[in-house]
Amino acid sequence: MTRDSERPLRADAARNRRLIMRTAERMFAQGGASVTLNEIAREAGVGVGTVYRRFPDLQSLIDALFTERFTVFLELAAAAADQHSDPGQALRQYLLDAAQWRARDRALDVILANASMDARPIAQMRDDLGGLVDGLVERAVAAGAAREDFAGADVYAFLHMVGAIADRTHDIAPDAWRRYAEVLLMGFGLEQSPPAHTSAMSDGQLRRTWPRPEAFR
Repeated sequence: MTRDSERPLRADAARNRRLIMRTAERMFAQGGASVTLNEIAREAGVGVGTVYRRFPDLQSLIDALFTERFTVFLELAAAAADQHSDPGQALRQYLLDAAQWRARDRALDVILANASMDARPIAQMRDDLGGLVDGLVERAVAAGAAREDFAGADVYAFLHMVGAIADRTHDIAPDAWRRYAEVLLMGFGLEQSPPAHTSAMSDGQLRRTWPRPEAFR
């Protein structure tokens, strides 16, 4: 990291950086990672030079988006541990808070698939989050608040499943993911507190979530 990149950005530069990042994540959510910095600049309405000053290549942009997201997950895990003396409630809070964040973030899977996972500081953030999550899980299991075979890997599977539902229902039933998150939490042995009052999707909503047919060739 250069000395210049460590300095606080001017207000206009920070605003442009946020605009570029928000535009990129929207484009990733819509079409995957097969976009260019030039296309992102055009969509954001900024000059190509502005994008390249902030992000010299697409990888650096993806890694910045990863860092932003994992910072949030780290904060959520730390907050859950600090706010609840009950291990089950701490784990439950983290799972629901992380699921809510994932439900809003339709670009997360693309970013995870393309981030520099083995390069620091990303690898360090990944390991730090893993340590916090493993701690939440181990304490809940030891207290008998979660099923005894529940493991840290189940947390990531949980978020993946919730994310898949949220992505499919985002524009149809934005809160549908909550219902299925609760079902999974009960399966993990975590009690409801407070109960989530969610209802099933209507038949019409469900049909709208089905994959769209492709034209025959």
